[in-house]
This record gives sequence, C-alpha cells and structure tokens, in this order.
Amino acid sequence: MTSRSERASAIVAADGAFASIVAHVGPPPSRRAAPVSERFADLVSSITSQLLAVSAATTIHARVIDACGGEVSPESLVRVGEEMLKSAGLNRAKAHAMVALAQAVITDEVDFAAHGRRSNADITAELVRIKGIGPWTVQMYLMHTLGRHDVWPVGDYGVRVGWSLVHNLDETISEKDLRSQGERFAGNESSVAWYCWQEVHRVRSAK
Repeated sequence: MTSRSERASAIVAADGAFASIVAHVGPPPSRRAAPVSERFADLVSSITSQLLAVSAATTIHARVIDACGGEVSPESLVRVGEEMLKSAGLNRAKAHAMVALAQAVITDEVDFAAHGRRSNADITAELVRIKGIGPWTVQMYLMHTLGRHDVWPVGDYGVRVGWSLVHNLDETISEKDLRSQGERFAGNESSVAWYCWQEVHRVRSAK
C-alpha cells in the first residue's frame, strides 16, 4: 500500500511544479471507501453540489436532509418527491435526478454494495444513465465516497484553475489539455486534483 508521503513524492517527481504546494500543505489525505450504508446519501449530496458554491450547496443540502426527516434514503426521497425538493432550493434537474436515483436503488438498477469491486468506468456508465447525474458528480463520488486514487476530474473548474496557478499559466487550462496531463500521475490523479484545489485556497487566502 502506497503511503501518503510516497504519493506526495511521486507527484513532485512527475511534475516539479507541485513542489511548492506539497511543501505548503503536506501529504494528500488518505482515502478509504465509505460503508455501503452511506454511499447513497453521499451521492445525493454530490448532486446538490453540482455547479454551486460550497456555502450555497451546504445550505440547500441541509434543507434536503430536513425535508427527508433527518435521514436521506431512497425511501425518504421518493416519499418527499420532486416538488418538495424544489421547495428546498434544488432546481428541477437535480430534484428529478435525486428521485430517479432513489427509484433506481429501490428497483436494484443501481447497486451501491457492488461498487467496491467494479471499475470506475462501469460505475460511471451505471450512474450517468440517470438523467441529471453527469461525469463530475460520479467523479466526486468515486474520489470522496469510494476513496479511489485514480480519478482525474478535468471538468472541475477548481482543478483547472489550480493546475493553471501551479504552472503559472496565463489562461486557465482547457479540459482537453488537462486530460492528457493526468497521464504522468497514473494512480495518483485524485491527489493531484486535491493539490490543485489547495493551490486555489492558498492563493485566495493570500489576497
């Protein structure tokens, strides 16, 4: 098993531009898959967070939890329904995606218990069939809930901005150009993305 410090060293060896942020924040966080019982609620939280600032997502998701009686489950979301979810602050697409996901779990079309032994590609294919769940949402689930180390979320604006800051680029790197950059970090892409986010935080806090 690769240690956190070994991952940090491997990233710097692959791209010396990360030396400064690695020295500033230290090793990347450890990653461990969440229990099966928590995976549905985690994915629902990622749906809430799509294209929202953290503070707004936190506020709205707290309302979703309240609407569900304190526990976000497939049954509670189906019972609440799309209209009440929209009243909590979700747009129509997100409300629909949450209920559709809940129904897919109830009918066994989505099996969170099987995700631990399935590939990123297979899990992505399963989940993006649900309208309203896109690649970014699945990537956050793979990274943060399943604890995968090899997720490269090139569509995440914060990752793109952080990469551009680390490399002193004049313009924010495109998704297309960033995708190929991840190849040198094989097996550590999630940690590289984390360092990109940390670089954004460092620059903002310095202002």
